[in-house]
Amino acid sequence: MKLQNKEYAYVPLAKLLDYLLSGTHPVGKSKAKYLRSLGFNETNLNFLKEGLLGIARTEDVKEVISSSHGVKYVIDGTLQTPIGVFIKLRTIWIIDKDMERPRFITAYPI
Repeated sequence: MKLQNKEYAYVPLAKLLDYLLSGTHPVGKSKAKYLRSLGFNETNLNFLKEGLLGIARTEDVKEVISSSHGVKYVIDGTLQTPIGVFIKLRTIWIIDKDMERPRFITAYPI
């Protein structure tokens, strides 16, 4: 199964800057350390965003989880890094209640 409305998926800029690449975020700082070690930073945010969207748009949904906020989708995929290494990531997306567009929540290495 593919992500519903995958062509409308989006990654909020704040999720990248204030979470995935933030060295001070309580939860995101370990992800930031990992991603920054692979060459991701503020100068190539679009590269990271497009890689995450590529996973959402091409890979199969691994798990569907209903929550009070909407429906979450777990999607695993491969992401190319700025230094040319490929990594496996698990991405989580949500279609919020009364919404149609999948929104990026988080990603972590698997």
